[in-house]
Amino acid sequence: MDNLLKLISKPDNVAIVIMLILITVYTVWAFRQAIANDRRKRLGKHVEGSDDKKLDTWPNLVRIEMLVAMVVIAGLIVWSIVLDAPLEEHSNPSLTPNPAKAPWYFLGLQEMLVYFDPWIAGVIFPILIIFGLMAIPYLDINPKGNGYYTFSERKNAILIFCFGFLVLWILLIVIGVFMRGPGWLWYWPWEEWDHNRVIYKVNVDLTQYFGIDSRSLFGFLIGGSVVILYFGLGMILPYYIWKKRNSDFLKKLGMTRYIILSFLFCAMIGLPIKIILTLTLNMKYIWVTPWFNI
Repeated sequence: MDNLLKLISKPDNVAIVIMLILITVYTVWAFRQAIANDRRKRLGKHVEGSDDKKLDTWPNLVRIEMLVAMVVIAGLIVWSIVLDAPLEEHSNPSLTPNPAKAPWYFLGLQEMLVYFDPWIAGVIFPILIIFGLMAIPYLDINPKGNGYYTFSERKNAILIFCFGFLVLWILLIVIGVFMRGPGWLWYWPWEEWDHNRVIYKVNVDLTQYFGIDSRSLFGFLIGGSVVILYFGLGMILPYYIWKKRNSDFLKKLGMTRYIILSFLFCAMIGLPIKIILTLTLNMKYIWVTPWFNI
């Protein structure tokens, strides 16, 4: 437990702890508001923000923003007085820190390097994240939920966002901050770090489980078939399921938007699948190619 207190009180990690507290508070608050609005709507009561009523920016918005800015500035002043800035000495090539951790906002990417090829974790996934965020306004055809909290009217969008943000981003940052020690080995937050600890693991590729060299032509074809099959089934099966249940939704969405949406969703779900395979089966790569590995 002493190690956990050291991690939490470390100046580098105080901001992470505050971020986790704020994310938890506002996530719970947003869900409470959404559930309350859904209950009011079922009872036939008015839901504030669900109409086209407009409010003036002054003083309704500016006054709140001014108060929040004052509170934040006061908090930063107190923070800077109480805690010293986590500045370190100039880099010394003969004394490398262990563990060498990236800034907290890149720790999710650094953690993904454990499970993915650097080209995938450092280039492809960040591009898909940026592209997906940019594409949301064009992929979202549900007009409900604008200006008011609701869960029943936007279940899929809210659950997918929470999974992507809280699990695939915030959780990876938490793991990188509190659960990765010397050698980037896994330590529970209450465990003491041991710089002499060594773990022997043999990571194998998918085809090697069947005695096939993953870098051979046969291994290349098998790995590629598995990846193509995953994306193919992940994009085709939901289409026919939705077509039977709600064909009007697919007509409004259109084939182009459906292909982009289903591809991004399969890529997002593929990340935790690969993490689970690595942690449970020590699987390194599913598909090995001369250019990249998945």
